[in-house]
Amino acid sequence: MSIGLRRGLTTLSCRILQAVLPPALQPWGWAVRYEAASIQDDTEALLFTLDSLSGLLPRAIAAHLLRPFAEGLTIMNLLDGTMRRPRALGILCAIGAALLGIVYMVIAGAPLRYFGINIGALGIGLSMLGMLGHAASADRRWADAAIVTMAGALLATALLGAEVDGAARWVNLAGLAIQPSLILLPVVLVAFARTRSATATTGIVIAAVAMALQPDRAMAGMLALCVAILTVIRRDRHTVIAFAAGVAGFAATLMRADTLPAASYVDQILYSSFDVHAGAGLAVWSGAALMLVPGFVGFSRDPHNRVVYAAFGAAWLAAIVAAALGNYPTPVVGYGGSAIIGYVVSLFALPKLTAVPARMGGRTEDLADRSPSDPDLFVALA
Repeated sequence: MSIGLRRGLTTLSCRILQAVLPPALQPWGWAVRYEAASIQDDTEALLFTLDSLSGLLPRAIAAHLLRPFAEGLTIMNLLDGTMRRPRALGILCAIGAALLGIVYMVIAGAPLRYFGINIGALGIGLSMLGMLGHAASADRRWADAAIVTMAGALLATALLGAEVDGAARWVNLAGLAIQPSLILLPVVLVAFARTRSATATTGIVIAAVAMALQPDRAMAGMLALCVAILTVIRRDRHTVIAFAAGVAGFAATLMRADTLPAASYVDQILYSSFDVHAGAGLAVWSGAALMLVPGFVGFSRDPHNRVVYAAFGAAWLAAIVAAALGNYPTPVVGYGGSAIIGYVVSLFALPKLTAVPARMGGRTEDLADRSPSDPDLFVALA
């Protein structure tokens, strides 16, 4: 074997080694290459390189074979971490549901500005959620005051809001019709689940009166279902009073005819979406299901806060059922920014973290995850 050939084989072996080594082992490849270049004897340089190649090549092959499993492990870690953060999970679900709603509208041929309004509402909701997160405080009195203030806003809408066919549910802002009940009532209900008090109960009673006066059968049903579930899970005198008010308010709405016609791309789309296209129907139903995911996941993984997740899930399940049964807005997946803002903002009342440790075996829970999240509630929406 000639000298040139041996040096050539040394160089080729070094290049093969660097080509097969994963990024984490690349420094070894460069070290072998420099060491071989420093050896004057070509035979010794070739033997050194082949010996290094035989030693490092099995490690390189093993690293490449295990890479898919390592990536899967990372995905599982991310998934597990997301499941432990109900607000973060809710944000992902809100974005997914809103995008699926846009898919429906694209297939159904909705006006282009509808997409912009829904996306804008999602941005507003996320911004409000971010601001509320920074303004959070542990003073329950502020939460009680906020609940009463929001209930008062709902009552003011019933008395002074824009009226259509006998229903006063809207407020005109900059040419847009906003439905305050879709924004405020879910927040009020989830907040009440966390801070049941005499003041908060007063807020629920005011909200029930407001829903009866508007009248809004869908929102009154949301209130009644939510406080009924709270009464079953954790009964006390506050929830019993709220339940009585909710049932009375819902009964009052049933005694009045609801003559509002269905609005295009807003009402009656849960079933009609399949008439448009199978893809449109799948998008609408998938988006509606996504809205309930934070409630189900939190209820199953965080037993200490089940009453909160139950309230959240019941509120939005009631909104979806109402949209399926009558001419009421289909939340998030239908056109209309109020429900999108309301859904995102209501995530603020959910705990930041569940108390369930990560399921990765042998993994130590870090201090950040160990700290409980906002045990008390402050809703600064008013």
